[in-house]
Amino acid sequence: MLLSHGGEPSGATDPVVRWTVEQVLALAPDDASRKAGNRLGTAGPWSEAGYGGTGAVWGLCKGSGTKPYRTVIDTTGPAYTCSCPSRKFPCKHALGLLLLRASDASALKEGEEPAWAGEWLEGRRKRAAERAAVQASGEGPAAGLADPEAARRRADRRAERITGGAQELEQRLTDLLRGGLAAADRSGYALWEETAARMVDAQAPGLAGRVRELGAIPASGPGWPVRLLEECALLHLLDTAWLGLDRLPEPLAATVRTRVGLTSPAEGPAVRDRWLVLAQYDTQDGKIVTRRIWLHGEESGRTALLLSFGAAGRSPGQALPVGVTIDAEVTPYPGGGRLRGELGPQFGTPLATASPPPGGTTGDAVTAYGRALLDDPWLDSWPATLRDVIPVPSGDGWQLVGAADGSALPIAPSGLSRPGLWKLVALSGGGPVTVFGECGHRGFDPLAAWCAEASDDGAGATVALV
Repeated sequence: MLLSHGGEPSGATDPVVRWTVEQVLALAPDDASRKAGNRLGTAGPWSEAGYGGTGAVWGLCKGSGTKPYRTVIDTTGPAYTCSCPSRKFPCKHALGLLLLRASDASALKEGEEPAWAGEWLEGRRKRAAERAAVQASGEGPAAGLADPEAARRRADRRAERITGGAQELEQRLTDLLRGGLAAADRSGYALWEETAARMVDAQAPGLAGRVRELGAIPASGPGWPVRLLEECALLHLLDTAWLGLDRLPEPLAATVRTRVGLTSPAEGPAVRDRWLVLAQYDTQDGKIVTRRIWLHGEESGRTALLLSFGAAGRSPGQALPVGVTIDAEVTPYPGGGRLRGELGPQFGTPLATASPPPGGTTGDAVTAYGRALLDDPWLDSWPATLRDVIPVPSGDGWQLVGAADGSALPIAPSGLSRPGLWKLVALSGGGPVTVFGECGHRGFDPLAAWCAEASDDGAGATVALV
């Protein structure tokens, strides 16, 4: 079976930039795929490998069977197809072919794609043209299919179930506090999981996720009662906000609906800009893999977060190479801060970008996070770019110290546990760097960095830290 995924082609004819090894590895759905792709990133397994001027890359990879795997990539999407049976996007063959292209410019020959590759590429172009025609006509594929009255009744029934779940959760929190937080570790995790399951039954996955986080706190080490009290207070605040939703201003009400687990469509107006892909990383949320992609608009100055999801054993479909700039539309979702967006049509071809977004001091990052909490009290972190900071060891951890003012932010535990920390230290070499990441109550989690030369004159490239 041919497996493929990705956005529609842009239809542009501008020269397409050749990705770096760093950008290719950032697309890997997991470490196993990254290692397997590295093994295929040499010329040995490949035949008939080539690339076209519009971003297509293709090749035949020798496998265990008699027939080689046919691999085709459209780097303007990006999108991939391969005749291998893998359910991962991109598969190890697509990663290997891209790594070969990135590391050895002479390994692939430029020319016209073969018929087996052209068939898939032409199908993508045809679908893109059809979609553009539908958009130009102002008619969507679901036009006239929705029943507003039926949708309202379903929404009312779900709201009633969530209200019942929130009331039950309030009683659970009351019982917990009455018995004393210090005794919370004696009941074990099973009781929390049972409560979370009841929130799932109430169709409130956001509440279920926070309950599971509560259940893990007693095993998180010294000081856990304080952390448990903090999280209980935030969960009580969310319950109370849902039960009094009709009295909240609409932006805050939209945030509460999102935090509880209700989904809302992205709403306009769309923002067209040149978006720099700052970072991409995956997190495991139960049986769901969540992919986060951070973008920064060159002209608007906005930061946008793209979310995509994959079931157990499958990586999320959306993937963008870190460090490239795409000309595209992004439509924001409702809610506090309006960070989350939906990626719309892309125009032109992705271009390599070395310059980081404008940055500030560590104090600026903390202030921005504080302002964001006014709109969303349950916010764990806020995106920020720190300019001219130096990673410095501090006790059992590390901190980012401003070269000019000496102000500092501790690196969050999540950042300390990744190999990217040592990439950041090596890039710095004791000197100032520009770092993008997430600033929250646990510290600063670095996700991408640029050396001092990139900050000043555009030399260098984005270094992914996740």
